[in-house]
Amino acid sequence: MAGPGDTVLAVLLAVSSPALASGAGVQAGGTTPLAVEARAAAAVVDAFHAALRSGDTDAALAMLADDVLIFEGGKVERSKPEYAAHHLAADAAFSKAVSSVLTERTAGASGNIAWVASEGRTRGEYRGRTIDRTSAETMILRRAGDGWKIIHIHWSGSQ
Repeated sequence: MAGPGDTVLAVLLAVSSPALASGAGVQAGGTTPLAVEARAAAAVVDAFHAALRSGDTDAALAMLADDVLIFEGGKVERSKPEYAAHHLAADAAFSKAVSSVLTERTAGASGNIAWVASEGRTRGEYRGRTIDRTSAETMILRRAGDGWKIIHIHWSGSQ
C-alpha cells in the first residue's frame, strides 16, 4: 500500500518526462546540445519516464541496474527489487496523473559512466491534492553490454 512519501517521490520522478522534453540530444528550449557521448544515456532517462507515464513498470524496471540506489526525501531504496516493492506503482500512477515540463538538462559521460541532471516543473492533481512543484533529478548510468542502465537516482523538489 502506498504511503504519504509515495506522492513526494512520484512528484519528483515526473521531472524529465520525455513527452515534454525537446529530445534526448537537446536541453529544454532546444538551444544547447548535450554532449554527444551522453545522448544515449539521456535517452534511457527519457525512456524510463515514458515507461512510468504509460504504466509499463516492467519496462521501467528493465532500465535500472539490480543494485540501483535511489535517494529521495531523506529516504533510500538500495536495489531494483526494493524500489519495485515500495514506490514503483505509486510513481507510475503519479506520472500518468500530472504533467511535467523539462526546463533545463545537462549531461556528460566518461567511459562507462554517464550522468544526466534535469530540472523541471510538475503540475496537476493527484489523489485530491493540487501539485505545483519545481524539481531536480540527477541520474547516474553505467554502460552495460546491452546499453545504459540507471545505477543511481537522486530526486529533490520544492513547492
